[in-house]
Amino acid sequence: MIRVRYFAAAAEAAGLDEEALPSGTFAEVRAAILARHDALQAVLPRCALLADGERPADDEHVADGVTLDVLPPFAGG
Repeated sequence: MIRVRYFAAAAEAAGLDEEALPSGTFAEVRAAILARHDALQAVLPRCALLADGERPADDEHVADGVTLDVLPPFAGG
């Protein structure tokens, strides 16, 4: 299982801050997120998704124990 953490608008759209999902390729994990949370359809394409701080490629495996952060765009610095 991987840990998915949602922030700001992504958390609001998902209706939760965190959940566990099965590991798989990044594309499979992203599809699973969208299948579980229809309201993320509008938000997720604008988000940065970081697996333990790195942007994975679609065909890259997201291994058990990884934390995937879903970060919407934000202002400031």
